[in-house]
Amino acid sequence: MSSPRTERPTRRTLLSLGVGSILSPHIARFANASEPTIQFGLTPVFLTSDLELLGRLQSYLQRATNMPVTLVNRRTYQEITALLTSGQLDAAWICGFPFVAHRSELQLLAVPLWHQKPLYQSYLIVDRDRVGGSIDDLRGDIHAFSDPDSNSGFLVTRVEMAQRGLRPETFFAKTFFTYGHRDVIRAVASGLAGSGSVDGYVYDVVNELEPELTSRTRILRPSEWLGFPPVAAPRSPSDPSRTEAVGRALIRMNEDPEGLAVLRMLRLDGFAAEDPSIFDTISAKAALVAAEG
Repeated sequence: MSSPRTERPTRRTLLSLGVGSILSPHIARFANASEPTIQFGLTPVFLTSDLELLGRLQSYLQRATNMPVTLVNRRTYQEITALLTSGQLDAAWICGFPFVAHRSELQLLAVPLWHQKPLYQSYLIVDRDRVGGSIDDLRGDIHAFSDPDSNSGFLVTRVEMAQRGLRPETFFAKTFFTYGHRDVIRAVASGLAGSGSVDGYVYDVVNELEPELTSRTRILRPSEWLGFPPVAAPRSPSDPSRTEAVGRALIRMNEDPEGLAVLRMLRLDGFAAEDPSIFDTISAKAALVAAEG
């Protein structure tokens, strides 16, 4: 079987990666309110305004779990994480940073595979004509972060600065959050920001599909490889059968034609059951920042 990445996704689909949400909080509801419904949370990093992608994901999950599925979207990681830890969601696609921050309250269901690995990087990006090759060269910049609870879009850069005895609020002239990785790229490409912290997976996809945007930027440095943003569930779910059904559906996604279509749109190879230890590096980063205050 050929890799899911070999089929080119629609431009509209992948340009939606990282864009702020314009969807209603509940994308779909079912007439039979008494029927058990899986509540699956999404952040705007992966799935936002592309209705075809959302429809295919919902359709696949419903058929694979044999249950109605409601897709729940919010603008920030914090909002989705709050719904997840309070048991209002059966599962959610979140980020490694909130996962480790709430590890005692969450369980790991599945991790996406990108280039056949459950890993990705954070990129520090700058204008294409910018000289220098170190974070130290960015002093006095206006810097764009993605989300305060994002590993690649905030934590990685924050830790790198802490290791140098620096803090964003004094090192940079100004910082702001875009709440979408593609909007970090836009901010740097347009000159709104001098530098930015961005998800390497999103950057690479946008680089392929919208090179006119990324061509106005360059990668100053990639981070080490880190655990890819996972799908998590409450440690004590209100209905374990729903949570287990979601986990099975994700793990088997690359064995199903409809599931493969969704993966191709996302440029992913599948989902895998991974040990939570792949997030230990992120956990150490989060602990360093917490200790610094």
